[in-house]
Amino acid sequence: MELKLATTTGTGSAIELSDAVFARDFNEPLVHQVVTAYLAGARAGTKAQKNRSAVRGGGAKPWRQKGTGRARAGTIRSPLWRGGGKVFAATPRDFTQKVNRKAYRTALRSILSELVRQERLLVVDRLEVAEPRTKRLVELLDGFGVEDVLLVVDELDENTYLASRNLHRVGVCDVEALDPVSLIGYEKVLMTEGALRKIEERLS
Repeated sequence: MELKLATTTGTGSAIELSDAVFARDFNEPLVHQVVTAYLAGARAGTKAQKNRSAVRGGGAKPWRQKGTGRARAGTIRSPLWRGGGKVFAATPRDFTQKVNRKAYRTALRSILSELVRQERLLVVDRLEVAEPRTKRLVELLDGFGVEDVLLVVDELDENTYLASRNLHRVGVCDVEALDPVSLIGYEKVLMTEGALRKIEERLS
């Protein structure tokens, strides 16, 4: 399949895209599974609370079993008491979900193909920011008519990274750091031709 190169004045010459990567059916259940697994893997899972056995104190029975007129109590660290342990205490856990490499790559192909169908993927021959200033990058993006955009480059340079840091709805990554959540999280994806070829090589 063919896709027109995006320019600041409209569309340029056409480039050939691999049908194996950019012409796949959209597999929504698989994409959902991969995105969910990716987000779950980012969770720290460090929440921790103490149950009645872990909280300090409470070794002695506070009063005798019978004859005091009060309710029976075996420890002052009961969950019913102030300073007691938590009934169902949270413990550190790992939220990682296993996703096969083949399924992950298939999901990326599905997302990229859907971006092409929805005309949300723009390809440029190169993307260069002369100096690390946000103003320069904004002017460049205005030329392409995009605001909410993910910039995918073959090699991330310092100027582009520094110029994009202060823009809320602009993300920048190279091919190595490309992930499914970023691909679906922006309105447009602006990709250099070099990055496109690298992605084709990885996913073909």
